[in-house]
Amino acid sequence: MLGSFTPLAASSSSGSSFSLIFFLVAMVAVFYFLLIRPQQRRQRQQRSLIESVEVGDEIMTIGGIFGTVREMDDESVTVEVAPNIEIRFVKSAISRKLVYDDDEEDDGAGDEEEAGEPS
Repeated sequence: MLGSFTPLAASSSSGSSFSLIFFLVAMVAVFYFLLIRPQQRRQRQQRSLIESVEVGDEIMTIGGIFGTVREMDDESVTVEVAPNIEIRFVKSAISRKLVYDDDEEDDGAGDEEEAGEPS
């Protein structure tokens, strides 16, 4: 009686090995699209941000410190955080480059004047 179950067990194990391989391939694809690819995109964006920073730009560091770039070399950036106070950071500590639009500043001043007038 045991001899008759052996071929059935062998055929089901080949089917389960195919589904196991399919499952592993699917998991690798999910990890690639949900973890690896977005991380590579973030690294590229960070690299391009650091390369675009120049002397005179306003930046924010990963620690939340705002300042103006005064000097740069290959590995570090000197940032002025207050008059005559400079701090030296590693370039990779730059989190954001601050860009201000002149149009927004002009619109903001007009809104304050209009808000003060009674309707």
